Amino acid sequence: MTGLSPKAAETLERWLQDPSVDESTKNELKALADEPKELEERFYRDLEFGTGGLRGVIGAGSNRMNRYTVGRATQGFANYILEQHTGEGRPSVVIAHDSRRYSPEFTLEAALVLAGNGIETHLFPSLRSTPQLSFAVRHLQASGGIVITASHNPPEYNGYKVYNATGGQLVPHEAEKVIASILEVDSFNGVKRISREAAEAEGLLHWLGAEEDEAFTDTVAAVSVAREEITAALGRDFSIVYTPLHGTGNLPVRRVLEKIGFTSVHVVPEQEQPDSEFSTVKSPNPEEREAFTLAIKLGEELNADLLIGTDPDADRMGAVVRDNEGKFVVLSGNQSGALMIHYYLSRLQSQGKLPQNGAVVKTIVTSEMGAAVASHYGATVFNTLTGFKYIGEKMNQFEQSGEYTYLFGYEESYGYLAGNYARDKDAVLASMLIAEAGAYYKAQGKTLYNVLQELYEQFGYFLESLESRTLKGKDGVAQIQGIMNDWRTNPPLEIAGASVTEVLDYSLGLGGLPKENVLKYLLSDGSWFCLRPSGTEPKIKVYFAVVGESLQNAKDKVAELTNQVMARVDGK
Repeated sequence: MTGLSPKAAETLERWLQDPSVDESTKNELKALADEPKELEERFYRDLEFGTGGLRGVIGAGSNRMNRYTVGRATQGFANYILEQHTGEGRPSVVIAHDSRRYSPEFTLEAALVLAGNGIETHLFPSLRSTPQLSFAVRHLQASGGIVITASHNPPEYNGYKVYNATGGQLVPHEAEKVIASILEVDSFNGVKRISREAAEAEGLLHWLGAEEDEAFTDTVAAVSVAREEITAALGRDFSIVYTPLHGTGNLPVRRVLEKIGFTSVHVVPEQEQPDSEFSTVKSPNPEEREAFTLAIKLGEELNADLLIGTDPDADRMGAVVRDNEGKFVVLSGNQSGALMIHYYLSRLQSQGKLPQNGAVVKTIVTSEMGAAVASHYGATVFNTLTGFKYIGEKMNQFEQSGEYTYLFGYEESYGYLAGNYARDKDAVLASMLIAEAGAYYKAQGKTLYNVLQELYEQFGYFLESLESRTLKGKDGVAQIQGIMNDWRTNPPLEIAGASVTEVLDYSLGLGGLPKENVLKYLLSDGSWFCLRPSGTEPKIKVYFAVVGESLQNAKDKVAELTNQVMARVDGK
C-alpha cells in the first residue's frame, strides 16, 4: 500500500490475509485504506512489551492493544512460566482486570491461552484492583499473575502487566526472558488456545470470589496502627469523601475503611460506578486537581475533613486536605508520603513496635523529605529506579536476608505500600493510612495540613514539581530520544543560579541498579532535576526538587528551576 514503510505494509498484508484473524478486525483495517499515516502507526512495529508489560491504544494492528497482541504476549508468558516451573503439579496464574474497554475480553483471552498451555488460571469474574492481584498471587501461591489495566491513561488505552511468583511486577532480568519468549511466538499460528468450556471442564479455569475479597480486606486492615481508637471514637467524628474515579477502588476502599471503624464515608455518586469512558473527568488521575472537582464540591457541602481519590486500578491514591484557611488543597505524592511515613513510624514507635533494622524504600525521583523523616525514626532509606517493581524487589531481598525489616515504600507518583502482603503499590492501604492519620491528628486539634507545616519546620521546606511533554507516535519516540541525547552529550554547568555538581547517568547502571535511560542533575544548593522517558506513556517526564529557607522561597526556587530547564527541553 502506498505511503507505508515496507515493514508496515508487509505486516498489514499478513493481518488481512491470515484466516485466523476475524472479519471485524479485517474490516476495521480495510476502512483505513485512505489513511496511510494511521496504518503506519498501527503497523510500523509490534506493540512493545516493556519491563512493565504492554500498554497502548485499543484497536486492530500489531502496534495496538487487541486480542491478538494479548494472545501473543500471553503465549510468551506461558512459555516463560513453564520454563520456570520446577515443582509438582500444574503451574498457575491469577488474572484480574479493571473497568477499561475490553478488559473482560482481554482477561478471558489471556486465561484461555494459558489453559491451552496446560496452566491453571484463577480468574476474578469482575473488576478487581491491581494490589489485590498482587496479594492473590502470594495468597494462592501462584506461579505468576496478569492484570489487564492501563492505570490512569486516557480511555482509548488498555494494558497488560505481568507478575512473578512473589506478586511483584517483573524486574528487567525477568522481563528480558519474557520478551525473548514473546519474540519467538508467531502472532497467530504460534498461540495455543482452548475454549472456555474445555478449560473449565479440564480444571484449568477457576473463578475467584468473596472468600478472596475478604482475605484481602482483612489483610489490609491488619496493617492499621490505630484500629481500636478509630473504632472506639475517632472514626465517627471524621468525615471522608471518596471517589474511585469510575474504577476498581469503590468496594475495597469502602470495605477497609468500614472494617477499621470509619462510619462517615461518602462516595461521589457521579463517579461511583465503573465507566470505561471516565466520562466525568479529563483524566482519571488522582495526581491532577481536576479529577477532584466533584469530590471538592461534595466535600464543601458536607464539611468533610478529607477527600480521597484512587485511579482506575486502585494502585495510586491522592488526598485533598484543608489548609489553614479551610480551603481544600491537593497534596502531592511526596507530601502524602512524608505524612504517612511520619504517622506510621511515630505510632509504631509509641507502641514499641518500631524495629531497629527498619527500612523505607523510595525511588530516585522521589523527594528527600520522606527520607529525612524516616531517618529521624532510625530507619535506613534505600533508593531504587522508578517503578514499584524495584521496591518489591527490595522487599524480597529483605525477606530473604533478614537484614532489614520493610516498613514503607513509596514513589512520588502517588504509590504507597506498608505491610508485606503484596509487592505492588496499594491505594486501598494508602486510603486507610491517610484517613486514620487524619482522624488521629484531628483528635489532637490538628489537620494534616498543620502536621505537614510542622514537618517543613523540622526537616526543611522541600518542594517538588513535575513537567511532562506528550510526544505521540513514531516521530514522538525520535523526539524524546533526541532530547535525552542532547542533555546527555551537552550537560549544563550552571542552571537557575546554582552550579551542577554531579550528573548521574543511570544508563550506565549506577550503584548496582539496572541500566535505565534516566539523567539526574545535582545542584550546589541542594536542588536537583531529572529527565526520564515514561515507560508506559508517550511522554518525557522532568522532575524538579528544591529545599528552601521558607515555603515561599522554595516555591520561587522550584519555579525558576522548572522554567529554565523546560525552556531548553522545549527548544526555546
